[in-house]
Amino acid sequence: MPRKPEPPAFQTYQRAFAARLRDPREMPRPPGASARRMKVYERLLYNNVESFLLACYPITRKLLGVPAWRKTVRRFLAETRPASPLFRDIPKAFLGWMQAEGHELPFLAEFMHYEWLELVVLTSPDEVDESFDPDGDLLSGVPMLAPAARLACYDYPVHRIGPRFKPLVPDGQRWCYLLYRDADDAVRFVALNPVAARLLERLQQARCSGLEALTDIAHELGREPESLLEAGLVLLEGLRREGALLGTRMPL
Repeated sequence: MPRKPEPPAFQTYQRAFAARLRDPREMPRPPGASARRMKVYERLLYNNVESFLLACYPITRKLLGVPAWRKTVRRFLAETRPASPLFRDIPKAFLGWMQAEGHELPFLAEFMHYEWLELVVLTSPDEVDESFDPDGDLLSGVPMLAPAARLACYDYPVHRIGPRFKPLVPDGQRWCYLLYRDADDAVRFVALNPVAARLLERLQQARCSGLEALTDIAHELGREPESLLEAGLVLLEGLRREGALLGTRMPL
């Protein structure tokens, strides 16, 4: 069987150099690289990656504490090979790694997802590729959420979590949120009950009118549709006023 050719020397050096940057405490310096110069590159890589993570997870660092946060970031650098070369994708890769790792803080995975979702809403494009009526009837028409809006449900009240509130067990309630970007490009959230969250989920899943969505949900709950109409319309109108809902889609 023919032998696999040896990689060019510069490729071997590149791999050793990159390995050292990712894990300077465990990996040796490449032959001929000065300790002083390697320190500069190591610091640059760590600081760049951490800056992108801090932009997304400022409260997570407070929850972990600075020493544990730095140790975690260094482990992430050493143990992962993100699929995307873009720095903007680092927070998502970090979230996936943390979810796979698990943590002694049981709420941390959900809270980090909430922090990451804020970044997604902030940076998502808001161009609309179809016509809509901002004043359309939300029951007879097809309600249209803003493109950047995101819906999420958790076992923990993530909007309350912080250094002074760290719940160790779920309270048995399902905590649902709609995150959206307002007219000033600030990220806002609306806390929803499970029925309201199901309504928005239904509107995201299917191109149906507000009345059709509410009727479907009423049937799921074994209730009469009329019992949900008033509250459902109030919710949709409120979201339209806040800019989370654009109006109704125009007929095809």
